[in-house]
Amino acid sequence: METKFAPAERAPELEVVNLFELLSGVPLLDEILGSVPDVLLFLNEHRQIVFANRATFCFLGIEPTTDVLGSRPGEALGCLHATETAGGCGTTESCQTCGAVQAILAAQQGGSDSRECRMAIGDSFDAIDLKVSTVPFKYDGELFTICALQDISHEKRRLALERTFFHDVLNTAGGLRGYTELLLESEPDELPEVAATVNEISQRLIEEIQNQRSLMAAEAGELLPALISIRTKELLEELAVAYRHHEVAEGKIITVAADSDDLTLQSDHTLLLRVLGNMVKNALEASSEGETVSLGSTVHSDEVEFWVNNSAVMPREVQLQVFKRSFSTKGSGRGIGTYSIRLLVTRYLGGSVDFESTEESGTTFRVRLPRGV
Repeated sequence: METKFAPAERAPELEVVNLFELLSGVPLLDEILGSVPDVLLFLNEHRQIVFANRATFCFLGIEPTTDVLGSRPGEALGCLHATETAGGCGTTESCQTCGAVQAILAAQQGGSDSRECRMAIGDSFDAIDLKVSTVPFKYDGELFTICALQDISHEKRRLALERTFFHDVLNTAGGLRGYTELLLESEPDELPEVAATVNEISQRLIEEIQNQRSLMAAEAGELLPALISIRTKELLEELAVAYRHHEVAEGKIITVAADSDDLTLQSDHTLLLRVLGNMVKNALEASSEGETVSLGSTVHSDEVEFWVNNSAVMPREVQLQVFKRSFSTKGSGRGIGTYSIRLLVTRYLGGSVDFESTEESGTTFRVRLPRGV
């Protein structure tokens, strides 16, 4: 069976059952493991689950069952990529960046390992962050991998939000302080221009705080969209004007495609502006001086598509991890942008988001939303 990373072959069902019965016969094993609060999986040489502790079923939200036997960790947890290929968990291109698969393969080579895994769950795109620890275990001539999973989603979410918040707010506040110092030193005829810049940066600081508050509410499932009528062309022009004065746009060109479809849709203006603004900012950050970032909108039946394009091409390793919480090319703790785009679009705006990045056309992010009218 074809694979793009870990071996795809599986053990026959009878062999899996025999291994389960072997481990079930170990005196007090179930009782001992029952006191462990983290998920513990015993895997065979094909990375299939042959035994699990009670915490596993609590984590999955199901009663203890043998139905998980023979599945692989990503399949049991509902990983988005586990159903992409016939080989299942561990065999897709995306699995090359999966900390869980890497840790399991390392244990199969005879050593213990510990890594973090960012996992997108099913069509809902809920994300969980796991600490995955593995160790080889031999019993009665059979070699197993013990795989411990600890949910660190809350910790990672809090740290990422805090670091992003402090980074963005301090940057903006630093700029504000610089201009207030300039204000104190300015000649009378210079005051109106400097004061206008101070006002603009102050508004940006307020927006950073409001954006952070809305993202925290979105993560907690407490965000309530306020639907209003929005003209697509007006929204694109609003974005272009706003970001032409942003520091990341210095020396770069922002254009709105002349053939963009202009129509009315029902959506949350603030959330949509945040999503598209994030896309524009990311495109500008990826562009070099003199390059162009283009925005546009296209109608597809009962949907409207917003797109943002820049000429840079993302490395394949980056493409495989886009939209994962905590992943960033900007350094530790800076992985909120694309994750927040998908979170807001799929959970609160009722749409979908995707991208393509090729040498021929550069990188284009697309958001599709129902027109709602």
